[in-house]
Amino acid sequence: MKKIIVTGGLGFIGSNLVHMLIKKKFFVINIDKVSYASNFYNLKNLPKKNYKFIKLDICNKKKLQNILKLYKPKCIFNLAAETHVDRSIDGPKNFINSNIIGTFNLLECFREHIKNNHKSKLIHISTDEVYGDVLHGRSKESDAYIPSSPYAATKASSDHLVYSYIRTYKIPAIVTNCSNNYGPRQHPEKLIPKIIFNIISNMPLPIYGKGKNSREWLFVDDHCDALIKIFKKGKIGNFYNIGSNYNLNNISVVKKILSKMKNKIRIGNNVKIKYVKDRPGHDLRYALNSKKLKNTLRWKARLNFDQGIEKTICWYLDNKTYFSKLKRKDIVARIGLNK
Repeated sequence: MKKIIVTGGLGFIGSNLVHMLIKKKFFVINIDKVSYASNFYNLKNLPKKNYKFIKLDICNKKKLQNILKLYKPKCIFNLAAETHVDRSIDGPKNFINSNIIGTFNLLECFREHIKNNHKSKLIHISTDEVYGDVLHGRSKESDAYIPSSPYAATKASSDHLVYSYIRTYKIPAIVTNCSNNYGPRQHPEKLIPKIIFNIISNMPLPIYGKGKNSREWLFVDDHCDALIKIFKKGKIGNFYNIGSNYNLNNISVVKKILSKMKNKIRIGNNVKIKYVKDRPGHDLRYALNSKKLKNTLRWKARLNFDQGIEKTICWYLDNKTYFSKLKRKDIVARIGLNK
């Protein structure tokens, strides 16, 4: 049974990736420091015969080295990161520590690891936000990085670090940049689960600015499927954009969710769209060109947004306990106003 390490496996994308890898008969070692966004509910009842959890911050180089020596993974999917733009506005330091220093430590450990494990790979998962505002067209892998937020800047920095290790130390690594993910197990600090939580809780539905900010929406299982395909068939040293080629602005997303949930639960009187002060430096639009992935690895997103949002809503309605495992202030408090 091939061993795979997933860093940040208690988070949103990481936990969904762990589920998919186990279904595909891999042995998964989940390394997570257990931050506010980590949730053990995400990975409850996994079979112990092919799953191991290790509480660890990837900034701890010595312990990370020992784990690699012990398990000798065929691949490391690096999803350990601070990811919320608003939190990066309030305090960039945690993002620098996790996203830059953490990636550096992982690269140093991986560089040592491959001396005796030549076929091992590192898949470093990044974001479309590194490209900055894309008012027209779609970002290609060869486009310049112009990050707008401290979060995006730290992810851009980590991507550059990984590529420098590919070029200088010849490590077998690949960088992926995905569009906005949504689906089960996502922390409700993000738009879609926050709107679902607020509807369930009979609370107003906050939308930044005028709700015109556009994002490319990708169902998380489609993203995980792409990551596994890139691990198996992707070309070392390459960057791959992973997107759905489908954009929606925030107000349209909220209206779609509200419309679907009206058919499932009673909507309270307080559930009304509420426009709130915009995020500082808020990019208007992200959009990826994923033709490279489609043409070279024959991958494309399977679920359209209507199908994906239906599955997402049903999961949260069936798993309301998920919300109780999180601190309420991390769900409802407004942050990132740069006061």
